[in-house]
Amino acid sequence: MKVVGLAGYSGSGKTTLATGLIAALRSRGLRVSVIKHAHHGFDIDQPGKDSWRHRQAGAYEVLVASERRMALMREFANPSELSLHGLIAALDAGVDWVLVEGFKHGSLPKIEVWRAATNKPVRYPEDEKVVAIATDSPDRLPQPTARPVLDLNAPQALAAWLVDNSAQFLYRPPIAV
Repeated sequence: MKVVGLAGYSGSGKTTLATGLIAALRSRGLRVSVIKHAHHGFDIDQPGKDSWRHRQAGAYEVLVASERRMALMREFANPSELSLHGLIAALDAGVDWVLVEGFKHGSLPKIEVWRAATNKPVRYPEDEKVVAIATDSPDRLPQPTARPVLDLNAPQALAAWLVDNSAQFLYRPPIAV
């Protein structure tokens, strides 16, 4: 499997880029999984539904499954910093690509998503894991770079770049000591 991070500040277009990349990679016959970092509490089930009631009753894990879909919810008693590599290990090993949205401090190769309009700083000068920049304003990048600068609004072209450079995104889990 190949893994690439999409890192950038809120409002930079990470989710829009991710959804475009999913469609572009799928159109090439590739299977894509996504890991999305959430900063706050969130729910994927709805109040009153059985899975919600199970969690409210105190279940540590609730796995909801049908012939078409599966969702696993786990409740942590205390805030817990999850291992990105542990999350990747929980995915189906048969996927072709994993898009990791968020986790900007992660140790995976990543594409920095940057829009001049957000007025946020760039990370690429200090982050060696940034392998490319996806932007809608290449002429306004605050610092020159030798890294590829990709069109944020062209997910098909960005997917082609990922596939053409897939060797650098081959996932190698860390070796346990």
